Amino acid sequence: MEIVAKISKGSRMDQVYIPKNRNGFSIGSYVIIKPLETKETSEKPYFYNIKYIESVKIDIINKLMGIIDKIVDAGNIIITGSFLDEGFNFNDLDIVLIAENKPNLEYIKKEIRDKLGIKTHIIIMENKVLMKGLSTDPLYQMMLSRCIAKKRFIYKQKYKVNYKLLDLHLLKSKLLIDNFDHLNGNEKYYLIRNMIAIFLYLKNKKISKEIIDREITKYFNLNIKQIKQNMIEEDIFLKKYKIIYKETFDKIIKGIEYDSKQKEIN
Repeated sequence: MEIVAKISKGSRMDQVYIPKNRNGFSIGSYVIIKPLETKETSEKPYFYNIKYIESVKIDIINKLMGIIDKIVDAGNIIITGSFLDEGFNFNDLDIVLIAENKPNLEYIKKEIRDKLGIKTHIIIMENKVLMKGLSTDPLYQMMLSRCIAKKRFIYKQKYKVNYKLLDLHLLKSKLLIDNFDHLNGNEKYYLIRNMIAIFLYLKNKKISKEIIDREITKYFNLNIKQIKQNMIEEDIFLKKYKIIYKETFDKIIKGIEYDSKQKEIN
């Protein structure tokens, strides 16, 4: 005989209530209490390069995936971004939703906000777009280098450099040179990280948020906290920044010119 019951909160000890009318469970009997395995509890998400995450965050992720599953038939649900950092210093929760048909994005956000009290930033894409991004775009690689996914996915892809795409990405980081005094620390960090990701990608280096942060610290002799708090000496920083930007830009231009010549030959 098996009895299913819920754990109730008590004043001194939590407890499980079972009916008096029961066979084989007399008073004084020893029993084993264990979680009831259901479809929701047996499907565990996949962790990619996550060394530590608070149990409360895992609970939030499981509930969040359950909410999305009831709304859309998603190919995968991937959690990334600052939510996975240790502590609770995040503004919203970043989600990559793999779906062939675009669901009602605002409705999903509202359901999550109403039920969990958390703001979300959701990117919806097809699986083929995700795979292409991982092979051609260093920002995809950085974003998904550390994540939690509902289903297993192939992270490692063969590089195929798209120099025109990199040129567009690098152009964003030029804003730091032109608008240094008007940007806050977080905005500066984002633009620096964007440039260093492209710089490392062109050197065929492995890309992750941790690796990029280490390279930023090494190149500029600044820790990430100093940058985010906007504690940067402009002249010294921009001199180093412009050197790396020019080296990265020159490599991209050479790549674009080479690709153009190859197309003419073919």
